[in-house]
Amino acid sequence: MAADSNVTYIHLDGFVEMQKYRYVYFVIMFTAYLLIIFSNITIVVVVLLHQNLHQPMYIFIAALLLNSVLLSTNIYPKLLVDFLSKKQIISYPGCLLQCYLYYSLSSSEFLLLAVMAYDRYVSICKPLQYPVIMRRTVVFLLLVFAWVLPLCQIVVPLLINYHRKLCTFRLKGFFCNNTMNYLYCVSSRILFIYGTVALVDLVVVPMLFIIFTYANILIISCRSSKSVRSKATNTCLPHLLVLINYSCLIIYDITIVKLDGEFDRTARFLISLQTLVYNPLFNPIIYGLKMKEINQALKRLVHLLGKIESRLGRLATR
Repeated sequence: MAADSNVTYIHLDGFVEMQKYRYVYFVIMFTAYLLIIFSNITIVVVVLLHQNLHQPMYIFIAALLLNSVLLSTNIYPKLLVDFLSKKQIISYPGCLLQCYLYYSLSSSEFLLLAVMAYDRYVSICKPLQYPVIMRRTVVFLLLVFAWVLPLCQIVVPLLINYHRKLCTFRLKGFFCNNTMNYLYCVSSRILFIYGTVALVDLVVVPMLFIIFTYANILIISCRSSKSVRSKATNTCLPHLLVLINYSCLIIYDITIVKLDGEFDRTARFLISLQTLVYNPLFNPIIYGLKMKEINQALKRLVHLLGKIESRLGRLATR
């Protein structure tokens, strides 16, 4: 559908069966977005404010949670507007940009998890060399690598798709992801090959690396003292839980296109909502509860806020 001679617009068909309860969905998603921002940013701020948390492990956790905020902000504002609109449309360039940022930031999440696995591997398997290996410069370069590599690699299909011919202007979803492949008149073998290579580079290789590092951590831990095993459990378990959760969501995103004709629209909508809500809320809960230092810092923050509220209350009653 062309709204004017210069801009092409895409209909988002994922909202079709949700119109009856769109205000309910708006309240749910708006609440979820606020919780995502608050919970993730709170831990990021706690890490920044506490000097004892200025260590590679906690810096990587803060980066992962910040990445979740960016990923959610790429989708939620437009999603909330669509719930309140009679027509759910997005410009084709805007759709490409949303898709680009979605997969770039999703890939960055996998790479950040791989970086975190490497950090734990060095900490547990090579503790004496840890301060030398995980210097500030190395930490900075690893963070840059995790964010810049996906941005550079995924920009290629973005530029190619911008000039491809569209045969339909209806997207089976409520935000722009790999279902965009159905918009084009002709499938591209070059993009398929490139996408496969990108999938291997940004998902499969990091996953294999993570499995390798945690396997080594497990072997070393079994051969070491109880304190080493305790350290491995306390610091690695949250990362593994986040990895398993995110891997399931990625598998869903990859397979949903293949099951397009067999997958109920409502079921797709509800599972996609879980993808947007569950993971960004799951991460801060896991790290806030399972990481002892972060948990203690959060308790001190709550205690401080309680004191401030109490003092303000006494001042107000005078």
